[in-house]
Amino acid sequence: MRVLATAGHVDHGKSALVRALTGMEPDRFEEERRRGLTLDLGFVWTRLAPDGEHLAFVDVPGHEKFVATMLAGVGPVPAVLFVVAADQGWQPQSQEHLAILDALGVRHAVLAVTRSDLADPEPVRADAVARMGATSLGSVPSVAVSAVTGAGLDELRTELARLAGALPDPPVDADTRLWLDRAFTVRGHGTVVTGTLGAGTLRVGDRLVTGDGSTALRVRGLQCLHEERSAVGGVARVAVNVHGSTADALRRGQVLLAPDRWLLTGVTDVRITGEPAGELPRGVTLHIGTAAVPVTVRPLGEDTARLILGRALPLRVGDRAVLREPGGRRPPCGVTVLDVRPPRLTRRGAGRARAAELAAMTGCPDGPAELRRRRLVRRSELVAMGVPPPAAPLVGDWLVDETHWAGLRERLAAEVERHAQRHPLEPGLPAEAARRLLGLPDRSLVDALAEAPGAMELRRRQGRLYGPGDDRPTLPPPLAAAVDAVRRELAAAPFRAPEADRLRELGLTRKALTAAVSAGALLAVADGIVLLPGADSRAADVLRRLPQPFTLSEARRALDTTRRVAVPLLEFLDARGFTHRVDTQRRRCGITNR
Repeated sequence: MRVLATAGHVDHGKSALVRALTGMEPDRFEEERRRGLTLDLGFVWTRLAPDGEHLAFVDVPGHEKFVATMLAGVGPVPAVLFVVAADQGWQPQSQEHLAILDALGVRHAVLAVTRSDLADPEPVRADAVARMGATSLGSVPSVAVSAVTGAGLDELRTELARLAGALPDPPVDADTRLWLDRAFTVRGHGTVVTGTLGAGTLRVGDRLVTGDGSTALRVRGLQCLHEERSAVGGVARVAVNVHGSTADALRRGQVLLAPDRWLLTGVTDVRITGEPAGELPRGVTLHIGTAAVPVTVRPLGEDTARLILGRALPLRVGDRAVLREPGGRRPPCGVTVLDVRPPRLTRRGAGRARAAELAAMTGCPDGPAELRRRRLVRRSELVAMGVPPPAAPLVGDWLVDETHWAGLRERLAAEVERHAQRHPLEPGLPAEAARRLLGLPDRSLVDALAEAPGAMELRRRQGRLYGPGDDRPTLPPPLAAAVDAVRRELAAAPFRAPEADRLRELGLTRKALTAAVSAGALLAVADGIVLLPGADSRAADVLRRLPQPFTLSEARRALDTTRRVAVPLLEFLDARGFTHRVDTQRRRCGITNR
């Protein structure tokens, strides 16, 4: 299927023309037919050849009061049937509709000069072709027609068929984004919504989410041109029967999305065409798809600006939209989305720097350039921005710019070295502290950095990062002297750990003992109980010589120590497999330790 929208001034015969082409009535309301005035969107279709594909029309109102409705009709549609009446010529809404199409960047159109039975169509045709040629539409084919006499309709069908054949085929695997132009209730079925599916595929049973991402809906049924379908691929007019807790709240201007594939943004940086950014009013309306959202404009460069949206929208890089002042006092401006996750502008001069950065952006999704700008980004987020990832993730889902990664590795090595110098008793930099120092969003990135090659070799142990030789701290002279004193005392009585008063006398605080244990100078059996390294193996050798099993009292006497030391020492030996309990009173030495 191909889908076109109509465009043109009120009362130039748009509805009459598509009625003559399709044999269907585009005006859905009795009031429209009574007044001969289109008030809302209409939808009709036909086959241009018996075996050809369907061509559907979104018929839009031409009155100046309904420009917002016209925008909802043309927003999701890739091509247009532009209508100008031979007996009236170019009119104000002809110009505004053309400006809107130009702002949206529409490139495919056919011009129909209607009412050719009432006036010579050639002057109007020449004028309209020239006006359209100066826009994104370029050189367009044109046909003089009469919906009353039927003159020119066959030629128009030929041009429409040629146009339909030239339209690009959208990707069938694209992420679904269905802008809604109608929502209503059908007895026995519930909520039905309609819209133009621009790309991707909808299937019965699919899960979709509402535009704010808060509610999941299920596709219960699909129709395309009044035919039941199990799947529909874009471009197509679709009617979707949806089921969910808030389905009855859906309306025109909302959107249904493939879950977990879109970013909702309330702030976006854009390029503006049609008027300098600095001359735009502060408050305007952004029209995209069928949505019309109030936005606040912050000019950044001559043709770039930041838009703060009244409600978040699912936007992607390269999206085209229209900025229009309510009331239409100014011509509409075109918008190309450049960035849907722009940086905050908080520092002095940040706006000027951002304007310079935006000036280099084209609006065409560019994976390598986007990664260079962001330096670090999740692959899934880049895809949701509409940007193809330039490489495979480095770790997890994270993509990292190579230059930035090398700089992070150097900074990490410097921070590890600085920490070791400032904290000689605890030289290992905690990985979480390293993450904060480098401003990284994920601990896994710190681990990957530590393993990456660099000028300084880094080692990880128990959640800390060490440089060469740092994993065993060097004890400062006063601490080394205190440890030597303990070692001399323990050499005479290996299992009589120094009392707390003795440790304080030597200046061995909790932090100092931790450093001595980390350096391998002492063995911590329990809090405040230290022995010489290897004391556990020596104690096990002594206990093996006892009759098995043995009691705590027998172990204490054999080790020549106190209950204060014997209780935690035996628990220490239990934990390491040197000993194990037989019952509540006795232990037995293990055959081997683990």
